[in-house]
Order: sequence, then structure tokens, then C-alpha cells
Amino acid sequence: MNKITKDAIIGDVLDMYPQVAPFFFEMGMHCLGCPSARGETIEQACMVHSADCDALIEKINNAIGA
Repeated sequence: MNKITKDAIIGDVLDMYPQVAPFFFEMGMHCLGCPSARGETIEQACMVHSADCDALIEKINNAIGA
């Protein structure tokens, strides 16, 4: 499995690992289907939603076994 980084595009991550969608919901990102959300990086989304990017990346990578 590929390790996810802060530069990963959210839409790509969700296409490969849909099971991590709840992690984005937890940080207040409820519009995962909208074009702007799917096209931004994890780092960009974390900045907009005042979320800890490193913690989210770690959580995602643990969930996908990377």
C-alpha cells in the first residue's frame, strides 16, 4: 500500500481508500463529493478546517496499513 502524504489529493485518497472518509467528516469536512473538496490536498483541507494535518495523515496511514 502507498503511504499517504499531506500533498495527496483528497479525491484520489477517497477513490483508493473510501473507508477513510469518516476521518474527514470528523474534522468537519462534510462536502467530500463537491469538486473543490475532491481536488484539494489534505494539507489544504486541514488548513481550511483548522485540523492537525500530521495527526490526520497518521490516522489515514494506520487505517490503510501503510
